[in-house]
Amino acid sequence: AAAPRRAARRDGSGAARGVRWMLGAQIALAAAIVGGDLQRIAPGLFTGGGAAPGLDAPVRPGDQTRRFAPADLRRAPAGPGFPSGDTPPRLTWTPTEFDGAPALVLTGEIAPGDAARFADHLDSLASPPASVALHSPGGSVADALVIGRRLRADGIATRITPDAACFSACPYILAAGVARHVSRSAVVGVHQHYFGQSAVLPAFLAIEDVQRGQAEVMAYLDAMGVDPLLMAKAMATPPGDIYILVEAELTAFALATELTE
Repeated sequence: AAAPRRAARRDGSGAARGVRWMLGAQIALAAAIVGGDLQRIAPGLFTGGGAAPGLDAPVRPGDQTRRFAPADLRRAPAGPGFPSGDTPPRLTWTPTEFDGAPALVLTGEIAPGDAARFADHLDSLASPPASVALHSPGGSVADALVIGRRLRADGIATRITPDAACFSACPYILAAGVARHVSRSAVVGVHQHYFGQSAVLPAFLAIEDVQRGQAEVMAYLDAMGVDPLLMAKAMATPPGDIYILVEAELTAFALATELTE
């Protein structure tokens, strides 16, 4: 009888920890939304006029938040295998090969409707590519999740190649790979999703929808074998910044199944 009681206590303790984490996450989310809107209204309100460093500043554990806007990535080098020139304003794909196997390079912002466009392209191929490489500042979370589900259904691997970047909604596509290869010189980052350009009251009233969206993302990550606690880093980082994941976090959250050179 003692063993079942001990098991019940362990189960209860685990459930309690889960409830406490979710409650803390929701409080943090509410504070982050209000704080983000106040920061847009009065820049520097919480920082004394300071700001996070730019993307070119080296990252080390504990110093991982950087200023970010999608336009920053358009000027960044994309790395081997990517088309030259600016990162496009919506997702594009280019055929290539990795390790002798057919692949696609996906680059650009993820715009509403890109998931349907990409699905049409995959449907037009005789067989799915073995992998897709990503370089994107993010964009539509809904489209990223649909793209990710299609990649997983087709058994496609994902990769971030040297000097490429995957920010905001892009890591949700990365998470879908049956194998997830991330170069040590690549950059992967997360932050809060944009909830509109409202002032405090409209944003606060939108929390119910935000919570629903965050719950969907957490369930998606869990289904992909990625630790949903990754969302804690995203929820704590304002939309105008990006939290850069260090190598230990990429593997601990299982966002990367392999770190490459």
